[in-house]
Amino acid sequence: MNIVTEPSKRRAPASVDRPSRKEAEEAVRTLLRWAGDDPAREGLRDTPARVARAYEEYFSGYGTDPVALLARTFEEVEGYDEIVLLRNIRLESVCEHHMAPIIGRVHVAYLPDRRVVGISKLARVVEAYGKRLQIQEKLTAQIAATIAEVLEPRGVAVVVEAVHQCMTTRGVHKPGVTMTTSRMLGAFRDDPTTRRELLAMLQTPPGAHEG
Repeated sequence: MNIVTEPSKRRAPASVDRPSRKEAEEAVRTLLRWAGDDPAREGLRDTPARVARAYEEYFSGYGTDPVALLARTFEEVEGYDEIVLLRNIRLESVCEHHMAPIIGRVHVAYLPDRRVVGISKLARVVEAYGKRLQIQEKLTAQIAATIAEVLEPRGVAVVVEAVHQCMTTRGVHKPGVTMTTSRMLGAFRDDPTTRRELLAMLQTPPGAHEG
């Protein structure tokens, strides 16, 4: 099998003066006091450390290079050049405006040109950008741009459907509202037939072709 490796191109946000774990935990204690509670009481005594550990998980994407995730590709595909679609990738992100959860799913498709990538890598790219402070529009564009840049396919499509807790649990308090964004590049943008084929695949219920 012929394996192609692309050089890594770092896509990290601008460097920041990162505080220590101790400073982060003290900031949580300040917020607890500001909320009106006592961080020294039994139930909250270990909360600052727990929050710091949770933040390491919520924002682990800052330590991941999405471009490097797609570096290993495969050329031996027997001429396959049809749509590759990965549906219902779980999305767990955080709104950068209110730091409230964004929960949803992502559909990623591309039209290969000479090479493909392992499907788990597509899911990891979604996670790398999802595990950062985000707005959904930017997240959608970042995923599509990275796949297009590294794989150089004939087309890329990314569709994101998510619920924003900053809207459902605060502010207008409107539960049950889902936000949908899409980014179409290459053939998915320029070729109506290819676009319709993708949309038809997305509308087909899972398992409809089984049996």
